[in-house]
Amino acid sequence: MNHEACEQKRQALRRRDNLRRALTYLFLSFWAVVVLFPFYWMVLTSLKSYGAYNSEHVPVFFTTEPTLENYRNAFTAVPLGGYLLNTLIFSVVTTAVMVVVSTLAAYAFARLRFRGKNLLFGLFLSMMMIPTELVVITNFVTITNWDLRNSFAGLILPSITSVFYIYLLKENFEQVPDELYRAAKVDGTSDLKYLWKVMIPICRPTLVTITILKLIECWNSYVWPRLITDDPAYYLVSNGIQEIRENGFGRENVPAMMAAVVVISVPLILLFLAFRNKIMEGVSRGGTKG
Repeated sequence: MNHEACEQKRQALRRRDNLRRALTYLFLSFWAVVVLFPFYWMVLTSLKSYGAYNSEHVPVFFTTEPTLENYRNAFTAVPLGGYLLNTLIFSVVTTAVMVVVSTLAAYAFARLRFRGKNLLFGLFLSMMMIPTELVVITNFVTITNWDLRNSFAGLILPSITSVFYIYLLKENFEQVPDELYRAAKVDGTSDLKYLWKVMIPICRPTLVTITILKLIECWNSYVWPRLITDDPAYYLVSNGIQEIRENGFGRENVPAMMAAVVVISVPLILLFLAFRNKIMEGVSRGGTKG
């Protein structure tokens, strides 16, 4: 009797676990549809002809006659290829300089000893409380006074530091045992060599994470490029979209606009899918001490 009761209880618990798992998967599937539907609609619209799109009085969730004409228009009506090249240059150079600056700053705060370090780092973190709009105004005045508007230098310079990434790297560097640093100093290793040979290889996941996140941030930059450039030769894809809308296809040609947005979005999606595990690993390691 006791055995039968235990077996019934075990089966009841198993059914409850299966029900909970099924509801979890159902909720996650529903949420995935909600999140992915805008991208599906964007791709679907880009594959519809202008006439077919305008003839739909009720939205159609599929098309039987897909066309790539909108993608051809995206590269011929406006210099979309030039916008993509400018964005690639801006993103790669900005990210490379930012990683170097953030790594050196984080190493100084994590390992070097100097007077007022904690106070300085606290003041440094307080900069995260300053509204972005105030920083943009200050940067605009500075770049304008330096006569760097409509230049890659003007686009790049305000973005080569990040308080958040320095903090993330500092926390990660502090997880490396102090014994390694003391042993390296006993052997006569310089701080830069120790950083290059020991810290960077150990903390590579976090460095990969901030590199990818910075690339995505630069690729999606909108306010600063719109503010500092009015020469189409220096347009990024963000302000290039506005140029496409105003002087390219026209506001009414939604399929062509969607094709341009798909072209701009695909590199970021592929980048995230390729390195999503590294991003998760780096964030988890950067946020865990001990």
